Amino acid sequence: MSIHEECGVFGVISPAPQKLADIVYYGLYALQHRGQESCGIVTNDDGVFTSYKDLGLVSEVFSKERLSSFPNSTMAVGHVRYATTGVSNRNNCQPIEVNHQKGKMAIAHNGNLSNAYVLRNELELSGAIFHTTSDTETIAYIVTKERLKCSSIEDALSNAMNKLDGAYSLILMSSQKLICARDPHGFRPLCYGKTPDGMYIAASESCALKAVGAEFIRDVMPGEILIFSKDGIVSRTEHCNKAPKKSCIFEYIYFARPDSVIDGVCVHTARKHAGEILAKAHPADADIVIGVPDSGLDAALGFSEASGIPYGIGLIKNKYIGRTFISPGQDERINQVKIKLSPIQSTVEGKRIVLIDDSIVRGTTSARIVKLLREVGAKEIHMRISSPPFLYPCYYGTDIDSQEHLIACKHTTEETAKIIGVDSLGYLPVSSLNELISCNDYCSACFDGVYPTVISSDTRKNKFEQKLSEKTRK
Repeated sequence: MSIHEECGVFGVISPAPQKLADIVYYGLYALQHRGQESCGIVTNDDGVFTSYKDLGLVSEVFSKERLSSFPNSTMAVGHVRYATTGVSNRNNCQPIEVNHQKGKMAIAHNGNLSNAYVLRNELELSGAIFHTTSDTETIAYIVTKERLKCSSIEDALSNAMNKLDGAYSLILMSSQKLICARDPHGFRPLCYGKTPDGMYIAASESCALKAVGAEFIRDVMPGEILIFSKDGIVSRTEHCNKAPKKSCIFEYIYFARPDSVIDGVCVHTARKHAGEILAKAHPADADIVIGVPDSGLDAALGFSEASGIPYGIGLIKNKYIGRTFISPGQDERINQVKIKLSPIQSTVEGKRIVLIDDSIVRGTTSARIVKLLREVGAKEIHMRISSPPFLYPCYYGTDIDSQEHLIACKHTTEETAKIIGVDSLGYLPVSSLNELISCNDYCSACFDGVYPTVISSDTRKNKFEQKLSEKTRK
């Protein structure tokens, strides 16, 4: 088991028809770090939807020929996915499209519902037939049911939000409108901006706005519904301030790109500060500080500056393969570590090293990295982790659904250090998390077990995957 990626959502509305599939392509490319299993684009040309979705990276799924097959359009929505709920297959690719009596809808979603099982069970008992195993289809069903009773798609979404618990940043496209919504806690990021030629862009992270030449306007507020149409922008705030803001702290530690700014906080700055805190909380007598690419590099720089120990490049990443977390099996993950990371012998040989990484889940990947450094002559390895130990399941999008494989649940820090082969090990203190973003408006349930929402007694996060596997075997 390992940390699973988030998903990335992207939407665009243009004052005039143009090749929006190309714009979405570049936006999704900028969000590729959030999901590398599948991707999809749906365009809207005056109510006519054109879509393509498949497993693979953005550059693999959308060739030049594929992109050229999309017509000019005035709206489009895209998605990159990592499976937090639901197995990885083409059926689960997003955006999900729905045809109903009042029109069409395409929806892209980032996050997990904490009451997904309860909602899906109710829908199935009422006759709903599901084609995917993701939370997104549950959201789509509920919005559609409400739409059949409401005069507008935004009213339907607002009503649906009364039933949804947990994390959801949504971009929804109807025939005439592009709509963004963020859950009342604001677990997952969502922002929007505008290009010089008048296109409005919505995306999971600000880095995607930059990629398509859009100027960042602001983050979508927790609970806010933003409606973009030919008539302009309307903000609906009836769900705002219904719950305390609790953005996922792990967005800043690992998920987001360093050049993104989320809710006013620069991700690079937060990670660098984590390294500074580590240097004070867990000092080490060493010759050099190195980081595990990519999310450990910023913290390593912070540790170096705070400790006075020189910073160095000790591991080189092969940039042409995905993150180790993308591997579906343990053996494959080990093989990818061998291919993905290569130590620089001249940097580490004979040196006492401070090795910075963002997290330890099972410990297998960490042990392999340590072994690589030992093999090229590292004298000592003092590992520092820019997050606290994972101790509890997450129900909001980080796919830590069991304590069974969490190494910190079974072993002390000293025991873990011995297992992964380091001379010492230190984690970021839970009490220091607020220093990363200079506030207490965050969720750290995977570290401290304090959940912002009521968790259903029957979550069964893997229920739908098991159902699908049983059908496949038959």
